[in-house]
Amino acid sequence: MNNLVSPTYQVAGKPRLLNDNTMHYCPGCSHGVVHKLIAEIIEEMGVEDRTIGVNPVGCAVFACNYIDIDWVEAAHGRAPACASALNRMWPDHLVFTYQGDGDLACIGTGETIQALNRGENIAMIFINNAIYGMTGGQMAPTTLLGMKTATCPYGRQADLHGFPLHITDIAATLEGTCYVSRQAVDTVAHIRSAKRALRTAFENALNRRGASFVEIVSTCPSGWKMSPVKANQWMQENMFPYYPLGDLKNDK
Repeated sequence: MNNLVSPTYQVAGKPRLLNDNTMHYCPGCSHGVVHKLIAEIIEEMGVEDRTIGVNPVGCAVFACNYIDIDWVEAAHGRAPACASALNRMWPDHLVFTYQGDGDLACIGTGETIQALNRGENIAMIFINNAIYGMTGGQMAPTTLLGMKTATCPYGRQADLHGFPLHITDIAATLEGTCYVSRQAVDTVAHIRSAKRALRTAFENALNRRGASFVEIVSTCPSGWKMSPVKANQWMQENMFPYYPLGDLKNDK
């Protein structure tokens, strides 16, 4: 009788740096997946003792409750300025910002562009769900044309509200950026691609190659007034064509 060998399975577990605190995010929100990726990457790189995250005003204001690293809370839109100072004080540290579209691309547009243009050795993570998710679902700079929000209930109109802002494309044109990428976390394949992009951005920051910028095209089921499944479908059909995924710049 042949000996039967049981197959060995690797069980996926929670990253050690991800705290046990229950996340406050809505069901289907992309923030939780991105938090998990950040925790995994920092743990795999072994730099948790010299990593500083700068969290924003917005849905991710409590990111410091979930990932066990040092954090600094910045005023609305000022995360890139804080991160620039932190990295100049501790150049051996990995410093990154984690911001939404209203924080990074509207209230903090100046800080964002200037930090990128200076080539600060930081990584910026940009969560783009095209809406102000925490404050009631108002129009954001990245809200699509025709998309309805609390402040454009009939849909965004170019002649009234202007066009959606391609802040990631702008980042790719700046001489201070070494890596610019746009990703998503709606499928396993996209999650793996997003993790590679975030890892590249973190490595660039530690190796002082200049500024890295990673956009995560995301959902906001509550703000969009959709189920999580419907929100993913809407993102794939509407957001991805306007904000196509992939690397925009990679100066190796």
